Amino acid sequence: MRRVIVVGAGVVGLACAVRLLEAGHRVDVVARDLPLETTSAIAAALWYPYRALPQDRVTAWSKASYDVFAGLAADERTGVRMLTGTEVLRSHQPDPWWRAAVPALDRETALPAGYADGWTFVAPVVDMPVHLRWLAARVEELGGTLTRMNLSSLPDDGTLVVNATGLGARHFGADPSVHPVRGQVVVVEQVGLDRWTLDGSGLTYVVPRGSEIVVGGTDVEGEWSRTPDPEVAEQVLHRATALVPELEGARVLRHKVGLRPARPEVRLERVGEVVHCYGHGGAGVTLAWGCAADVVGLAGD
Repeated sequence: MRRVIVVGAGVVGLACAVRLLEAGHRVDVVARDLPLETTSAIAAALWYPYRALPQDRVTAWSKASYDVFAGLAADERTGVRMLTGTEVLRSHQPDPWWRAAVPALDRETALPAGYADGWTFVAPVVDMPVHLRWLAARVEELGGTLTRMNLSSLPDDGTLVVNATGLGARHFGADPSVHPVRGQVVVVEQVGLDRWTLDGSGLTYVVPRGSEIVVGGTDVEGEWSRTPDPEVAEQVLHRATALVPELEGARVLRHKVGLRPARPEVRLERVGEVVHCYGHGGAGVTLAWGCAADVVGLAGD
């Protein structure tokens, strides 16, 4: 067992740190942005393999994470709940490519007007501020550290490094294929919803938490701005209310923008003393625990 430095304190970096600590390594997490300042904190965090490839590895990672979340849901301190919901579709579709990642997937027949097909299944829904605090506390409980540190490059002193820098991998991984995909959400008051709804064709989603509902979203390639756009927020709310009429009149609590770290494929490989783990697109939460297990395996090589 050895010392490992995890660079990045989003959900992927923290999950890697927890699994490495549980495997007996000595782990220090360093990051420019602390957990609640990361893109992970903004995510609606509905389990769903979105904008992440390759399909075979993503399906395996997604299933592994699903199983972990199902276990974590027994402890409300983790912020994880297993909720039933429906993905609605404009046309009839075959089973999704990630079908093997979920225990059950039922074709939905009670569909909103304008939709021809849909899948109903139970999925993890994660209250990210709660979950990130839990992950950070778990790192400390296991003897790890979490430190704000604005690095200019990855450590190069013989220590094993996990590069979980997300968008920062453009610099830290010297990887220009990593690019932002801007997502804007509106958080509204809880109006009694206990099911999630997703229209992937228009990237409209309604994801309930205990005391609020995350409504989205957008998918703007190459856009770096983190400033919410009021006109976009209005469009998002209009689409979401058309999909879930119960949202009509819900009080808006806040607006948020996150930049998904997209890449043609997730990069998870070891090069010398660096394990690269980034490029999770819109599926960081969905893939985090599955990828973390592979990182532990690579750390032991």
